[in-house]
Amino acid sequence: MTTLHLDFTQGATRSDIVRQVRAHLGDDAWEALQEKAEQAGIPDGHHHGIVEVMATIDAADVPSDVREDMRAVYGILAAAEAQVHGCEVEQTHFHEVGEGTRIRNTLLICLALRACGADRIEATPVQTGSGQVECAHGLMDIPAPATAAILETGIPTCAEKLPGELCTPTSAAIINQIQIRGGISDTSQLQKLLCMSLSQSGREASVPDIYTDKRHCR
Repeated sequence: MTTLHLDFTQGATRSDIVRQVRAHLGDDAWEALQEKAEQAGIPDGHHHGIVEVMATIDAADVPSDVREDMRAVYGILAAAEAQVHGCEVEQTHFHEVGEGTRIRNTLLICLALRACGADRIEATPVQTGSGQVECAHGLMDIPAPATAAILETGIPTCAEKLPGELCTPTSAAIINQIQIRGGISDTSQLQKLLCMSLSQSGREASVPDIYTDKRHCR
């Protein structure tokens, strides 16, 4: 059985995910995936809402399992927009997260996680960070509302909080989509590894409640 271990105790941003998955795959494999992401047909323009994003994902030249992973990630983010703004999911509006470059970045992570070929992923609890972050609606406490809402769906977090925003809405959505699950009921168990099955990745019928605005875009 092949296992991929992800350490989120110092940070759980997209950069943290990229760094660890790249180390697992190696530079040559990573560069090949970067080329695939660039050639997938994701346009550079801004995607204003979930309908546009889903259309781009559906038209992308990617494997079907990666496409479903992408749809799951953006479905989580769109549900957040709907919750915060009190509108239907189809009426949600994306800020920077809708940019083509951001979508390609998320695609690269989804491609890489699948390319690892892991039968199982093990991960530590998530470091959310602490303090405040500047968002479209002003200063917000960390974790930002959307990030917190995703984590509350069942992703354990570290008791000790480091300074700064160390888990964002997008990275939390990716972590949620690959279904980190665990029953940490005691903060003394923070080093306990949590297991998740890739075979069940991104296949839940319901989408967790989350949020939106500029925080979305990180």
